[in-house]
Amino acid sequence: MKGSGKVFFVGAGPGDPKLITVRGMELLKAAEVVLYDRLVNAKLLDYVSKDALIIDCGKEKDNHHIPQENMNQLLLRFARNGKQVVRLKGGDPSIFGRVGEEAQVCAEHEIPFEIVPGVTSGIGASIYAGIPLTHRDYASSVTFVTGHRRGDKNTQELNWEHLANGVDTVVFYMGMHNLPFIQKQLIFHGRDARTPVALIRHGTLDRQEVLTGELWNIAQEAAKASFKAPAIIVIGEVVQLRDKLKWWDKEGSKKVEFLLHN
Repeated sequence: MKGSGKVFFVGAGPGDPKLITVRGMELLKAAEVVLYDRLVNAKLLDYVSKDALIIDCGKEKDNHHIPQENMNQLLLRFARNGKQVVRLKGGDPSIFGRVGEEAQVCAEHEIPFEIVPGVTSGIGASIYAGIPLTHRDYASSVTFVTGHRRGDKNTQELNWEHLANGVDTVVFYMGMHNLPFIQKQLIFHGRDARTPVALIRHGTLDRQEVLTGELWNIAQEAAKASFKAPAIIVIGEVVQLRDKLKWWDKEGSKKVEFLLHN
């Protein structure tokens, strides 16, 4: 029936399918349409009804399977046709997940919606690597930053001076392609070149990979190790805690680790 549908924006968590919320799992099981992004663990789709329509939305750098405008129209169309629509997003939908844009479209067209938070990859991947983002002895502030800019005139430039000097722990999402630039800007604006850095790929999964180093050499060492995107970049003294707190490594998971001794 027209007007009886609803859109649910659901955070799928950072990778491990067990990290989705109870509410998120309930909605997946009840969904009639599921539109999911590239970083969502495909195992979560096993919980979706066989009668539901499942659409892969892609969302990869420079290779969007479905352009954002088309995505918006799909959400509106299915909801107007009375469907219960789950828009499944990796991590938390409100952390660089465009939920603000998509929910705004629903609001403008009077489509009911609900936003279900998830464990963002910056937190999930970091703690699975043994790195708490705050610690009374090391860090009392943390900032999440996108390392991938829109590249148009409406893009606000990052406040590099603040990132270098005004926050203890900086977590970059989607920053691997710009890692040399990030490294250069932070050092230029006053961040200690010896600041510990961790790169975390496939966070919370058995194939999780971690590369640790320091700000001055992390881009070069990532290139040597062919450490590719997607990965979370954690910059700050809390990275020192990894050696003692890497609990996930001790669970017997089959991970590759590159540990630099400089």
